[in-house]
Amino acid sequence: MERFNLLSVALGLACLAGINLYLTVFATGLAINQHWIVLSPNYQSLEVLGHPLIIAIAGVLYFLEFFADKIPWIDTAWDAVHTVIRPIGGALIAIQVLGHSSPAMDVLVLLLAGTTSLVTHTAKASSRLFANSSPEPFSNIALSVGEDIAVFGGLALIHYNPIMALSVFALAIAAFLYFAPKILRSMKARIWLALTKLNGPADLHRASALPIALPARLAPIFSKQNVLGETIAWAVPCISGRGRRIPANLFGALVATNEEPHKIVFAAKKNWRPFCQTIELEGSTITHEPQFLSENLAIAPTTGRGPKYSFMFTRSRGPLVEQIAEYLRERPSSPRAVETLAPEPVAHV
Repeated sequence: MERFNLLSVALGLACLAGINLYLTVFATGLAINQHWIVLSPNYQSLEVLGHPLIIAIAGVLYFLEFFADKIPWIDTAWDAVHTVIRPIGGALIAIQVLGHSSPAMDVLVLLLAGTTSLVTHTAKASSRLFANSSPEPFSNIALSVGEDIAVFGGLALIHYNPIMALSVFALAIAAFLYFAPKILRSMKARIWLALTKLNGPADLHRASALPIALPARLAPIFSKQNVLGETIAWAVPCISGRGRRIPANLFGALVATNEEPHKIVFAAKKNWRPFCQTIELEGSTITHEPQFLSENLAIAPTTGRGPKYSFMFTRSRGPLVEQIAEYLRERPSSPRAVETLAPEPVAHV
């Protein structure tokens, strides 16, 4: 039982280190140094954290992180740098908790603690990317303060009941892993939008005609399976936002066809299979909504209730999005969506 408590403390501290390594070390070391907590013989190896030099260095680094963590995009850059530092720090703390154990146990705890720290760090970094999608700084400040409070609360729970603390952390990690595909897809979309905004020049000119070819990553699979089965009037790459039966943050393209002038199709690859969603435009309002990272095309019912859709384009394509909105406004449109998937088998691309 005592060995399990040791493992719970080790993994619990590693979990908190993935959120804020310096605060975890600083708070634990200060509590040991000031005798706010008394270490039992099994935890004497943690006394090293109470060394004044370690407390001072951790305190200075936490002071820097305290401010960097509250500035939009600076916090994301800080998290990127600490993608390696936090898992290594969490693993070292976990090894220190165990003290003199067998080499096999050291390796096992090293792997478990490093993975635990990496998961919590990823959860923290992804939440910051969501917050940075809007220009206001208050969500970043709220998240930073909440994370600090969570670290203090986690340390207190580890002190009073290590097994319960590990159970809480395990549930939180399991919840994150369950939603990980959606979260990571959203992170990928926002990173791509941010990099495109920074590196791509703005396109201030309206095209004489909308592009008619599917994006290169979609053309082979859709052409081979003839998923659309119609003549493409135009096709523009985008990322899905909200929409009934459309996964969010899915890279694809909006497609209009000559045979169905009152409909628009979102085409993408979902789980390596062609995915098409047809949206009927009758009775809908189409608007162009500039956002901080993207230019959005919104489709919503003109009257009454019904499904709403939004699609994200890069900031450089503002004139093109307005051109698409004008094109769709000319066609009557109650958004009803019908999902169609290509028949199997489908070749991987």
